[in-house]
Amino acid sequence: MSTVQPADALTVEEARLLQHDLGEPLRPGLTAAELDDVEEQFGFTFSADHRVFLTAGVPVGQRWPDWLHGNPDQLRKRLDWPVDGVLYDVEHNDLWLPEWGTRPRVLSNALAAARRQLATVPQLVPVCGHRYLPGLRGEPGLPVLSVYQTDVVYYGWDLRSYLRHEFGGEPLGPEPAGGVRRVEFWSRFVE
Repeated sequence: MSTVQPADALTVEEARLLQHDLGEPLRPGLTAAELDDVEEQFGFTFSADHRVFLTAGVPVGQRWPDWLHGNPDQLRKRLDWPVDGVLYDVEHNDLWLPEWGTRPRVLSNALAAARRQLATVPQLVPVCGHRYLPGLRGEPGLPVLSVYQTDVVYYGWDLRSYLRHEFGGEPLGPEPAGGVRRVEFWSRFVE
């Protein structure tokens, strides 16, 4: 992570106001214990702002992950989507990063080596559709990333700006004065 100072953490009250613009029905928010159970079941952590957002209410709709009532296999596919996309580019578009060393000549070995490397990068957690937040516990102010293979775009400088931009009709606006928080590995594809 970079040394850019995060925006103020999202509050439950602010999350509720932002959820008003989603145009989706809402279920009651998840409790801390329910969020912990989801993290344990799927092996990731929610960022601080993502936890607050889901505590305020849970949007219902096809694009939104239903962490309590959704199909676990479908939720796992959504969690795997970013890594699967990178692996697709390794397989079909000759992607190979210098820090991974020499690319194995046999495709199955290259995919296995890339998968080992990807196991060390921050987990991306779906927010809505193919918009993701890094799953870094206790980290507010992380950018929302739109991820499609290695086509990665900042869709919000943080969860607040993402919701205002995507659902509130506000422009994303210029990058914050202090810069956008970098997400290890994933931010390289934005640049």
